[in-house]
Amino acid sequence: MDLKHLLIWSNSNYKDLPWRRSRTLYKTLVSEIMLQQTTVSTVVNHFDRFIEAYPNFESLAATTEEEICMAWKGLGYYRRARNLRLAAIDIAARNSRVPTKHEELKEIHGIGDYTASALIAIGRNKPALALDANLERVISRLYMIKEPKGLKLQKKIQELYKSGFVFPHLEKSGPRAVNEALMDLGRVFCQANKTDCNLCPLKKNCQAYQMGAVEKFPVVIEKKKESFDLELVRFVVKRGKKILAYKKSKKQWLAGQLEIPTYVLKTSDPKMKQYPKLGGELNLKGLKKFKTGITKYKITNYIYEVELKEFEKLVGNKAEYCFVENNVETENFSTATLKTIAKA
Repeated sequence: MDLKHLLIWSNSNYKDLPWRRSRTLYKTLVSEIMLQQTTVSTVVNHFDRFIEAYPNFESLAATTEEEICMAWKGLGYYRRARNLRLAAIDIAARNSRVPTKHEELKEIHGIGDYTASALIAIGRNKPALALDANLERVISRLYMIKEPKGLKLQKKIQELYKSGFVFPHLEKSGPRAVNEALMDLGRVFCQANKTDCNLCPLKKNCQAYQMGAVEKFPVVIEKKKESFDLELVRFVVKRGKKILAYKKSKKQWLAGQLEIPTYVLKTSDPKMKQYPKLGGELNLKGLKKFKTGITKYKITNYIYEVELKEFEKLVGNKAEYCFVENNVETENFSTATLKTIAKA
């Protein structure tokens, strides 16, 4: 497969992404973790600032969990931030030497198959396929691989790569350049629900395109998705420049972040345990509200501004709540809390 046109296209358009300049293994790890479940445009707006604050494994390892989550603001999925910090701690304990082998990399906290492959292929420029969703989709179409999307497809692609069937000249073409170019291709021309095959630099090599079957790959086995409605009331209780809040536990969504008191009004999920149920009745007429979503829940959030005494009558005197500075710059509030404060 001739990758020349692909590499020229990618290099011409995306060589200036901040994590592709002055590359190090540390920057590769940070960027790959940031890019998981987050768009390139969002990461572009945060990457340089994060690297300036934490330029290496040692500085990142020296942070607290709260500090790293504050620095991660705007990137979402905060578990990634905590895992990145723990990975830095593990690597710093190895005198900041990053393992070279796939299985050794997976011994580091928070590094799985994908990130290990990315550190090898993109970080070290050594032969490997970093099979993110983009590569998985692009390669399944290029070679018309019929295994269903997910672990079976990833395993098949790796088998075909090791046998020399998929990208047999990867090392010669440059593992880093090829992996990143394929990611760019999947992000721009070869999306899941939208393709621009006529503009694709690999259209002459794409078996699915030649057969008019692009939309059939990767093979997707539809699974019934659970979806629940959830109505929450978020209490805004102020005292001067402070606001009542609590810190989320490790067993809760958004662990480690601050959230204002939040209670379940109604839900279609009988197993909901993330928030306590409100014991009494509440008049919702005239209350401001906004919509959010998380995992399988469609959430309606009601904003209830109330004095402390009335709040305690409604829910009791809860020891876990305390007043914190109502400052979005210095306090690690959850996104829903920030929206509530802004709309209150």
